[in-house]
Amino acid sequence: MHTGRIHSLETFGTVDGPGIRFVLFLQGCALQCRYCHNPDSWDTQTGALRSVDDILREIEPYVEYYRRSGGGITVTGGEPTLQAPFVAELFRACKERWGLHTALDSSGFCEPSHAEALLEVTDLVLLDLKRMDREGHRELTSQPNDRILRFARHLSDRGTKMWIRRVLIPGWTDGQEELLELGRFVGGLEGVEKLEVLPYHRMGVYKWHQLGKAYPLEGVLEPGPEEVARANRLIEQGRSEGSLISQCPQG
Repeated sequence: MHTGRIHSLETFGTVDGPGIRFVLFLQGCALQCRYCHNPDSWDTQTGALRSVDDILREIEPYVEYYRRSGGGITVTGGEPTLQAPFVAELFRACKERWGLHTALDSSGFCEPSHAEALLEVTDLVLLDLKRMDREGHRELTSQPNDRILRFARHLSDRGTKMWIRRVLIPGWTDGQEELLELGRFVGGLEGVEKLEVLPYHRMGVYKWHQLGKAYPLEGVLEPGPEEVARANRLIEQGRSEGSLISQCPQG
């Protein structure tokens, strides 16, 4: 039986997939996003070591709530694919015992071959596409986005259902061409059920201070409703363009 390094858990999640969900936050991440609200989850060597059975016991009292609401379990992070064998075993057990819906909330910074057994028992991937510009992505997260875009295309090719997410950060992820390009890319993917623009927030800034770290986006304001609406319009425009391109015969 695999063990996982656990950051925290939530028994009544309502924003990380359909219905009411058990949300498990794993420890460890290969990215270091400037706006991360859980920088304490980056370290791969900390967190509480828990077995799959331990987590199943945490889930069991709430199973009927998850079932009745059309919910299930979501594993997030940190980055859950860093602990893919543990998550795969947990998802498989949740399906075999209770028939729960399984969702993976991932940055996509993962080679497809590493996560294939996990994807076999994953019903939905919540995929964060942080920036389309390669160097801009590196500046924002410490890593380029080649692996992430490759992972997204793999999910599309294998028919995995996806929710695409974009955190809207003024001055960082809200440029017109950046949002159009995001839409074009998503328009060429299969299996995208939803595209969510998530307004940047500052609720995790205190954790940076607790860790003795300077917060990199100090002074960046949270976007308002008009900025979110603009982003949605640009993404949908690009998505329409991307769908047309993907439907054109290649000659």
